[in-house]
Amino acid sequence: MDTKLKEKLNLLPEEPGCYLMKDKAGEIIYVGKAKVLKNRVRSYFMGSHNTKTQRLVSEIVNFEYIVTESSIEALLLEINLIKKNRPRYNVMLRDDKTYPFIKVTKEKYPRLLITRQVLKDRADYFGPFPNVGAANETKKILDKLYPLRKCNILPKEVCLYYHMHQCLAPCVFEVSREEYPPMVKEIRKFLNGGYEIVSQRLKKEMIQASNELQFEKASELRNQIQSIETVMTKQRMTMLDSKNRDVFGFAVNKGWMSVQVFFVRQGKMIHREVSLFPFYGEKQEDFLTYIGQFYEESEHLIPHEILLPLEVDLESVEALIDTKILQPKRGTKRELVDLAIKNAKVSLQQKFAWLKMQEERTIGAVRRLGEVMNIPIPNRIEAFDNSNLSGTNPVAAMVCFVDGKSEKKEYRKFKIKTVVGADDYASMRKVVYRRYSRVLKEGGPLPDLILVDGGRGQVNAALQVLNNQLGLDIPVAGLVKNEKHKTHELLFGENLDVIVLERRSQAFFLLERIQDEVHRFAISFHRQLRSKNSFSSRLADIEGLGPKRKKLLLTHFKTLKRIGEASLEELHELGLPKKVAEAVKEKLKKMTK
Repeated sequence: MDTKLKEKLNLLPEEPGCYLMKDKAGEIIYVGKAKVLKNRVRSYFMGSHNTKTQRLVSEIVNFEYIVTESSIEALLLEINLIKKNRPRYNVMLRDDKTYPFIKVTKEKYPRLLITRQVLKDRADYFGPFPNVGAANETKKILDKLYPLRKCNILPKEVCLYYHMHQCLAPCVFEVSREEYPPMVKEIRKFLNGGYEIVSQRLKKEMIQASNELQFEKASELRNQIQSIETVMTKQRMTMLDSKNRDVFGFAVNKGWMSVQVFFVRQGKMIHREVSLFPFYGEKQEDFLTYIGQFYEESEHLIPHEILLPLEVDLESVEALIDTKILQPKRGTKRELVDLAIKNAKVSLQQKFAWLKMQEERTIGAVRRLGEVMNIPIPNRIEAFDNSNLSGTNPVAAMVCFVDGKSEKKEYRKFKIKTVVGADDYASMRKVVYRRYSRVLKEGGPLPDLILVDGGRGQVNAALQVLNNQLGLDIPVAGLVKNEKHKTHELLFGENLDVIVLERRSQAFFLLERIQDEVHRFAISFHRQLRSKNSFSSRLADIEGLGPKRKKLLLTHFKTLKRIGEASLEELHELGLPKKVAEAVKEKLKKMTK
């Protein structure tokens, strides 16, 4: 598993929410939900899995997550995100149904219905509910409590619901219009949070039925109470209307600001965006600058409504953005803002934890290295490695790490022309001299520590040049590999003793990164040079084909095979005279026979 992915897993919060798995192209390939994000996401990368899960995990290179207030909210958010992103590893809802609502119709004699469409028909809609079965169960409870009309068209005689005391039968009997409004009012109160009163009443009835040994009735009442508590849990992931709105929340700490934006489209929260950046003024002012740039300099469309925290200057935002700006103080919209603020705080906490972890991997590892080697902190480390193939095309490479991080602009390559054969020690002396004689001449920075890929011979070769020829007193240590070609030992000191480092310490991991990087850099340079020399030697002795034209051919065609496949016209268009182009084609033709 990638080191960064391991570190990110350790920073997951113990909160409910949704997670989005991404592949190497940054595409979302799976969306899931969790009661505890830390446990669920980490479980993908631990233990054994079935073939299907293994295939998913093999493609995951990154992930992000959204914290929610409850597992039910995570469920609704998961549905929204799956519909929006359509990840290939998720099972799609092929009927594309929306969430169920409970509807009280706007009629002379209102009805109580289950619907998946919110229309502008002046009716009252309550929901959404994550489970249509639970919504139906709640409707059944309400039908028993409040005998509203059930039939779409009024029949000419009473039906079964009348005999079950679940309807007043306005189809047959004269029903006073004053009887309906109180029931509708109580239903509204029930569905808007006043269901606790009914739950308490049902609990009393359940206890009474249990005391009277009416266990079947008590069990039914218990199930009704559980259904009420399940479906009446507040939902913030979906709004009752179909408006497009952006919800902002922000948090600041230690000179950093985190801004979280929830994008609610058609009443559903489908996406979020988080920005982390250092700020240098007042937090409210810097937030205003951010929100202005958010819509002015990006492709974000201005929604019907923007929700902001109370501490933001409303007049300033209204001057920046021409849309409805709200700072809710209570209700669902306020809960959405609070949730955005909570996610902003979590993102900021993860940022600091990440920075701390990165510091331990870099400057912390450098400090520890200095301690165990008993030298000043080696803030600048330069490492050398030689590469050749049976003594041919010998090269060397140097990489530079500053404060534990690679400084690629400081990397150097060396062609070794004066050393005969595979003489690693002579190559090391030559390269070290060339490097530091030039640094002294140009007044460049000297390293605090030099690492060489090799053992006692390579270290002594480097020390001989530094001490005797250049008069430099720079610590030099050797990185010795084991039979598996992995970093094994650090040799240092007057007697080049083994410096003991814990194998799982950040200091040891830093040495591994440096040795792997310098080896990679040396090998890639050697292959590049060998390929170029091979190319040049095969096209040698062609009159009119000098170094510049060889380089032109190599840059354009990359390989000898592609040059051989090119037409004379293509070679001529590239700048080769006709006779030279014919000579190139003829020589390559002979080589392939």
